[in-house]
Amino acid sequence: MARLPLVRGLDERARDVVVKQDGVATTAQLAAWGVGRSVVAHRVARGDWQRVHRGVVVLHPGPTSWRQRARAALLYAGPDAALSHESAAYLHGVLADPGPRIVVTVPHRRTVVAQRGLVVHRARTMPWSGGRLRSVDAAECVLELLEARSRVAGSRAAPGWTTGSAHVDAVVGLLCDAVRAGVAPETLLVRAERRCRLAGRRLLVDMLGQVQDGIESPLEHRYARDVERRHGLPRAVAQRWERVGGRWIRADRVYPGHRLRTELDGRLAHPSGSTDADVWRDNAVLLATGDLTLRYRWRHVAVTPCETAAQVAAALHARGWRGTPRRCSPACPVRP
Repeated sequence: MARLPLVRGLDERARDVVVKQDGVATTAQLAAWGVGRSVVAHRVARGDWQRVHRGVVVLHPGPTSWRQRARAALLYAGPDAALSHESAAYLHGVLADPGPRIVVTVPHRRTVVAQRGLVVHRARTMPWSGGRLRSVDAAECVLELLEARSRVAGSRAAPGWTTGSAHVDAVVGLLCDAVRAGVAPETLLVRAERRCRLAGRRLLVDMLGQVQDGIESPLEHRYARDVERRHGLPRAVAQRWERVGGRWIRADRVYPGHRLRTELDGRLAHPSGSTDADVWRDNAVLLATGDLTLRYRWRHVAVTPCETAAQVAAALHARGWRGTPRRCSPACPVRP
């Protein structure tokens, strides 16, 4: 209540509702509590309160939080409205950034006039939703994002379009984020089966298999696909935990029996190259196990996968691998 000094005149029941609604209320609620529209208009004009949408006000001055904007959107959209898409994904921890707009879904029978900073979807069958800040569940919002992004990717494509690598990366990243946030891949697959017309269904099924196999980022997906499989290299064990030099470490890729491992450093994680911890770990692994660690960045995997495959193959051969890699094209530098 410290941030809401101008609601102290309300009765206790009204104050409790305002607190539960994150300091947001509708003008209809305020009228029922004895605060008429003229009083609301006066306080908004004076800067004590803020009108977020038509008929919805935040009952304090100053900056508003994302949660308050989401609450205002739900109150404006009316009964049965639920946060969805990016907004629900942010609420459930799937996305780190909620984006510039609040996204809600309402029953198809209702029409909600668009507002600045608000996106409204209509659903013939409303998905289950709940929570103190009403939202579709995490699995549902992941499928919503997959479908929306797949439709956008398809609409921008030329005739004869097939799923592009940028779209694949985006889907892998979304699914990895979802799994890390606690969404079970099996749940996504079951939900996808219930949707008759789910854009991106095939990509979802393919990618969930990759995620369950230990691939945790678009970079790792590209490494497994473009470096290993495309060039006939052995399949590494992904995400292996082990204790080295008195510390627990997790290796991105380990080739058992060949004393070789690869670490895939995404640009956001290591914008300036290897960190001090990376150097220590590589040295500790070499001393403790004799394993050589090869480190690769986005450019090595996405731009020059053939050169990377040639280097990995050479390292494997030097450590006893007797397999035969394959060239993916006449210009590929990999030597069979």
